[in-house]
Amino acid sequence: MKEKNFKEWIKKAEKDLIAAKHLLSIKPNPPYDIICFHAQQCAEKYIKAFLIYKEIEFEKTHDLGKLVGLASINDESFIEIIDIAEKLTDYAVDVRYPAPEEITEEEAKEAIKIAEEIKEFVLKKIRSDD
Repeated sequence: MKEKNFKEWIKKAEKDLIAAKHLLSIKPNPPYDIICFHAQQCAEKYIKAFLIYKEIEFEKTHDLGKLVGLASINDESFIEIIDIAEKLTDYAVDVRYPAPEEITEEEAKEAIKIAEEIKEFVLKKIRSDD
């Protein structure tokens, strides 16, 4: 049961990453805010997949710093990604509502890059256990 559940989280995370990358290709006006939202969701789901894989309970949260902190209890190397993970946290909620500042193309590209880094970090951890 555990194995299937964490793999389902990975599948959902991948869909968020695919969506973010696809939305970036929309021309002439990609929805940078929505791209950042999907990048955040991708990273969140990968971290939660790791927590589920390690049978670490977590509360319902979009705070990537908290989730990375929980993961670091099991694997201290997660501290390496806390700074980049926290850059994505605000994209979980804030970008879903009107805001005074628009998200830029550079911010959207950085969000995707961070999501990909977190993806690779987590998958490496899971693979090293198998």
